[in-house]
This record gives sequence, C-alpha cells and structure tokens, in this order.
Amino acid sequence: MSDDPRPRSKEDPAGRIAVLADQCVLCGLCQPHCPTYVLDANEAESPRGRIRLAQALASGELTADATIRLPLDHCLSCLNCESVCPSGVCFGELLIQTRALLGPRPDRPTALLGLLTRPRLARSLLALARGLRIRRWAHRLPWLFGNAERAALALLPTRGTLRTARALPPFSGAMGRVALFQGCVSGLADSAALDAARHLLRAAGFRVHTLPPVCCGAIDLHDGATASAAAAAGRVARDWADQPADTLLCITPGCLGTLRRDLPDVIVEDAMGFLGRHVERLQFRPLDERVALHMPCTQNNVARNGAVVRALLDRVPGLDVRELPATPGCCGAAGSHGLTFPERAERLRDRVLGHLAPLSPDRLLSSNIGCRLHLAAGDHALATEHPLTLLARQLQPGTHH
Repeated sequence: MSDDPRPRSKEDPAGRIAVLADQCVLCGLCQPHCPTYVLDANEAESPRGRIRLAQALASGELTADATIRLPLDHCLSCLNCESVCPSGVCFGELLIQTRALLGPRPDRPTALLGLLTRPRLARSLLALARGLRIRRWAHRLPWLFGNAERAALALLPTRGTLRTARALPPFSGAMGRVALFQGCVSGLADSAALDAARHLLRAAGFRVHTLPPVCCGAIDLHDGATASAAAAAGRVARDWADQPADTLLCITPGCLGTLRRDLPDVIVEDAMGFLGRHVERLQFRPLDERVALHMPCTQNNVARNGAVVRALLDRVPGLDVRELPATPGCCGAAGSHGLTFPERAERLRDRVLGHLAPLSPDRLLSSNIGCRLHLAAGDHALATEHPLTLLARQLQPGTHH
C-alpha cells in the first residue's frame, strides 16, 4: 500500500486517509476488542482489515463497489480499537474521512434519518403513529415499510419518555453558567433525562441555559453525508453563540465527540462527568433496588468517564449497581447502524442481553438513548432509564445551593 507513487497532500481526503492509515503497524492487538470481528471472524470486518481497505480505496488500488465498502459500512464506530491501540491510530477520524470519500450508502434510510434528526417534526409524527397504533400492523405491510422503518417503529419510546419537562425553580447560579445540549433523538425521547440534568445542575448551584432541540450532525458525519453534517455543525455553532454560558454539556455521550469536533474552542463535557466533580454539593435518598449499568461505547471511549458514572450512582445509599461486562462490546444501535443493518444489530444486542438476565435487575441504566431503546426493543419487559433520571429522583429534598 505504501508504494503508491502519486504525491499526496494532507489537505485532500485521500491524503488524510493515507496519513492516518500509516500510523497502523498491523499488529492485530485490536482484533479481539472489535465487536464485528468477534461477530464474523473475518479479517475484513476488523480494524486492521478496514484500515487496509481505506488505504487501497484512497490510493485508487481498489474501486468502491458494494462488496468492498460493506465492511466499512458495517463498522460501529465504537472506538474499542482506539482504546487499546499501542500506536495511537486515530481510527475514528480515519473512518470519518473514508466514509466522506465514499459518500452515504445508496440504501441508507435518508428520509427516516432526516425525520429523526428534526425533533419538532418527529415529535408530532410520533404522537400520530402511536395514536394510529402503527407499530401493531407495520410488520404486516412489508410493501409499505422497509427494514429500516420497521426497525425504527420497534424502537418507539414508551409514552412516559415524552412527557413535558416540569417547571424548574430559579437558582442563584453561584457556581457559574452552563448550557445544556438537547440534541435530536435525546431531545425527542429522553426529556426525562434532560429535566433531571437541569434539576441536578441547579441543585449543585449552576444556572442552566438550554440550546434549541437540533441535531449535532453525528449520524450524518459518521455516514459520510458531509454536507448535512456541516449544516448541522453550523446550526449548533450559531445556537451556542447566543448562550451566555461557560461550558456546553450533553446528556448523551453519543453527541460528545461531534460537538467537540465542531466547537474546538468550546469546553464541551458529558453532563455526568461534570456533575461528578461537584457531587459533594448533592445528597441522595436511599433506594433499595438492584440496577444493571450499561456503559455505551461512547461513555467508555469518548467521554472516558465510566468510573465517574459508577461513583455517582454509588452515592445513592442502598442502591445495588451491577455493571454489564465490557465484552461483548457494542449493543448494535451505533447511530444509524441499527436501522441500516437491523439483523446484525439484533445479533449484537442479543449478546449484550445474554449478560443481563443473570443479574436479575429491577431496571437497566444507560446514558445513550439509542442504546436504551435498542436494548428495550429486544426485551419488552425491561425497564430502562438514564442514570441522571434515577439520581434526580433520589435527590434529597432541600439540596439547593
């Protein structure tokens, strides 16, 4: 791959791919940590195989036909490989650049994803879909609903997740000002967690501002839809410019990497990691309950604060927290992956749920709404919520600073 005689510039996509790929020494230490390699036992479905494919595509050695690009499209962007790579390969950026070079998949559910990333419109249509009980008969009409649409309907959140956030009392803001990023799917289906974040932050002494509900562009960025991703980044930048805040916080780590990429001069943090540094200002009531804690890939590999999340929950007296093992890794939701490749996503989900049953939890906690909806769709009796929601519910009355 390295014998390509054509000059490369770091500024063109092929040149950026070449520079990033050249970091890989092909040691293979990442293989056992890659969920798709474990799933398929296929070199092409591994980080090392994908890096070689990206090199060949960038150099012109290979043409991007459907067979060649499929392993690249299958990648979950979980970044487990980055976390164990001894050479510091920036695999996430390499994948973004390669998919930008390829463009979105021809069968990408563009219309459906466009709806999900417009929370105001999606909220109205979701209420209509529930009223018409579409989920009950969608699978009987395969000519009307494709695989992606049926997968999306299976992920419809419960009615309780769409409630309107209750009014919040004002606080002094003595600790400073922060802005809360709503996002698209989290703003649509996880209003309880947004409400909880506001309560906890205000109880810790912060004045909280909230950005309008817009998409950060992560799904488009990771699918190679660069124009849409850039437009989303521009909207976020304009919304942030109007906020009199020092720090931008998000409740789902799935948005964190994209927000940091698009707002390089802004302090962008995961809300739970931020609260973890101020937890001494919060007191919690006891709760006699066993919960299973699912750490999304982005919690471990982007926010990198899984230990802080666990420490926050350990502040609740009596709460028995059982963490799901890091292996087998990604649950399969992974942005648009669960909609584009629902069968593969189900296989990955079943591996995670197999570790859940022996724990016999009262509920499952996960900070990523996509993971939570995907896992719940595989076990309809499973109660799920964001860790912030549990913490806010157990907040000791009078914990206001």
